[in-house]
Amino acid sequence: MNPEEDTTLKAEYSEAIEYLYGLQSFGARLGLGNIQTLCSGFKHPEKDLRFIHVAGSNGKGSVCAMLESIYRHAGYRTGLFTSPHLISFGERIQVNRSLLSKGEVVRLTQQIRPALDSFSVANHPTFFEVITLMALLHFHEEKCDIVLWETGLGGRLDSTNIVTPLASLITNISLEHQQYLGSTLPEIAREKAGIIKRSVPVITAEANAELLQIIKEEALKKESPFFFATLDSLPSLPPQFPEYQKSNISLVLKTIQTLQSQLPVFESSLYEGLKATEWPGRFHIIQRNNQKIVLDGAHNVAGFTALIESFKKRFNQKPHIVIGVLADKDWNSICQLLAPHGASFSCVPVPNSRSLAPAVLADKLRRHTSPQINVTTQKDIRNALNALKEASLVLVCGSLYLISEALSILSQETSPHPLERELNNWSNTSLLNP
Repeated sequence: MNPEEDTTLKAEYSEAIEYLYGLQSFGARLGLGNIQTLCSGFKHPEKDLRFIHVAGSNGKGSVCAMLESIYRHAGYRTGLFTSPHLISFGERIQVNRSLLSKGEVVRLTQQIRPALDSFSVANHPTFFEVITLMALLHFHEEKCDIVLWETGLGGRLDSTNIVTPLASLITNISLEHQQYLGSTLPEIAREKAGIIKRSVPVITAEANAELLQIIKEEALKKESPFFFATLDSLPSLPPQFPEYQKSNISLVLKTIQTLQSQLPVFESSLYEGLKATEWPGRFHIIQRNNQKIVLDGAHNVAGFTALIESFKKRFNQKPHIVIGVLADKDWNSICQLLAPHGASFSCVPVPNSRSLAPAVLADKLRRHTSPQINVTTQKDIRNALNALKEASLVLVCGSLYLISEALSILSQETSPHPLERELNNWSNTSLLNP
């Protein structure tokens, strides 16, 4: 690319990102009306693709990443749709683990924009609805053999639920987004189970008997074959996987087995793909001089419970913990759970409008820690990491948005556009009927 072309692409990419950022003003919307209208206007690209649809509270991205790696190693052309991104918007939409290029972001945005002009302001497609269409168009054009398709928010009314997959996967269910999905675990379970389609196999690793029964009942209603992924006969975990991935790996292996007639995978490809899986920000260990920094996107009680268990098995010392959480999470329970396991705590803001104030977080942690444990606030994660540069073991946790910022600092990578991190920001969710 010559300098003139590069300058043109930078300008066009900047315009595309700014346009996508502008869609944030429409918040997030639960309902399938807009995505059905959009897909209809583009001749339903989803109808020519095969999907594995993944919902759940924790582990969705990890399951998608493992399945993608396995199927790619088996020779399939894979599509991967996940959220949020850590550094670059293109991480959300990948083919054979190649990120959506700047040029494709520009082209797809320009392709979709005219179709959005026909919507009223009150019913305008949201950022997530638009990028769902963007992903479908890209995967269709790239002739993907299989698409690993992660839900955004919930399941039943999430725009990703426009597809009819080869299988519907549910990782686990915990309290999250209660203001949108329901205030109890059974209510949330019903929303997650909303991805189950008639006669399409449903596979879950959810171990809670009451929630498992809800998933089974929805499968029975839809006449969908039901499979439970057990932890029996699991292979030895590859070294990069923490203990909490056992449940996700069991779900992945059961999925491969269930779809073997449609997507054959040799055993060698299965294990090669599993071992080669990369998923940044999930028990992601970075060595910096004599210091180990563990980045983990745990953001709810179930995620922190699993993280603590894995951390204790991997390390024989307490870490210095850098934590930032969103205000709509169960941060009271998170603080109580995490308090006994830190050598110190640095509370920082999450780079998101929904961030909990570090002072509030610190006050809650102090109530559950001994006076000897230092609990401080820092203006940002960069300051927190600098203050801990002599610590041998540091854990950064609380939100994937915080992990994104930490990863940018530690890897010295910057977003191609300064607004890209802001694309992870959403608010003002409205509830609509599907």
